[in-house]
Amino acid sequence: MLSSNLSGKSLSLPSRLFSPPRSPSSLLSSSSATAFPPFLVTDPGISFTFKMLKIKTPKSGRAKRELEKREPKLVEGGRKTMLLHGTKTSSVLNAVLSDIYNLKRGSAVRYTKKNENIRPFESGGETSLEFFSLKTDCSLFVFASHSKKRPDNLVIGRTYDHHIYDLVEVGIENFKPMESFSYDKKLAPKVGSKPFIAFIGEGFENVEELKHFKEVLLDLLRGEVVENLNLAGLDHIYVCTAVSSSRVFFSHCALRLKKSGTIVPRMELVEVGPSMDFIVRRHRLPNEGLRKEAMKTAPEQTKKKVKNVRGDAILGKIGKIYIPDQKVGDTALPNKSKGVKRERREAKVQNGFLSKKRKVESD
Repeated sequence: MLSSNLSGKSLSLPSRLFSPPRSPSSLLSSSSATAFPPFLVTDPGISFTFKMLKIKTPKSGRAKRELEKREPKLVEGGRKTMLLHGTKTSSVLNAVLSDIYNLKRGSAVRYTKKNENIRPFESGGETSLEFFSLKTDCSLFVFASHSKKRPDNLVIGRTYDHHIYDLVEVGIENFKPMESFSYDKKLAPKVGSKPFIAFIGEGFENVEELKHFKEVLLDLLRGEVVENLNLAGLDHIYVCTAVSSSRVFFSHCALRLKKSGTIVPRMELVEVGPSMDFIVRRHRLPNEGLRKEAMKTAPEQTKKKVKNVRGDAILGKIGKIYIPDQKVGDTALPNKSKGVKRERREAKVQNGFLSKKRKVESD
């Protein structure tokens, strides 16, 4: 807010009407005159008082560590997904968001209230969306809306540094929820398990919209990126089939292993839902500068050479170990045997006998 004195009276003006100048001397300059309402610039009897906003800094170690976790990193961790409702939704969209939330349980945040100010494809309509992304630290989002022009509409997008990176808009048709499928509950996918993802059809390689949709679906469904994988944890698969240049059939199946007479078991697919048809409507790619900035990777670190170690195709890793002289002869013995003591006594007697003999011979 901006406070001013107009004819002895206080006047408060919202800060969104203009952008405040950098210095008081530039209030009436030609460069800043266009940023102020005309009656404020031309009236010399108005005085302005600017109030600086206080920037809050973390005071506790816990708050500092939390902010460090949210900072951009070259190697990102697991991505979280944010689910939101638009001004108007349908029962189909509510069921779709519920199933997506169940599939990504543990790495998803869902808002159930309606959001009237979110319009991802319009200028200025992404402000609230970016605020929620910053608040929840989510880099993926699914926004549901329903209208006469675009019924059962989903907008799936990604963010970079909590700003909109790219968007894909799809319509939902022929939706079947997870509750409509009957199967052995032992086959239900476990929370946190890694899925297979299959893309079938030439459209994912030839059609620009489907290629972009494939990238977004991969980020949405694959979960956390890991280096090592336990094959026992692969218990379900997402199948995406490009039926045409704008239609993709999506299904979710569990994997059933059966005996095959060999070491490798025979694998069967059991549909567990949900299943639906995606109708690709609009999409927005990131600009080239933003793409280059988001695609930065950490420089490859050269491995430091390990001395005295070599590799062998049969024996594997072979190393040389150099052991210095242990000097065993100088080691002090803590417990001396009786034989050593007897030898010493005999040596003393012998030395005494020899000394007496030499004395007698000298006389």
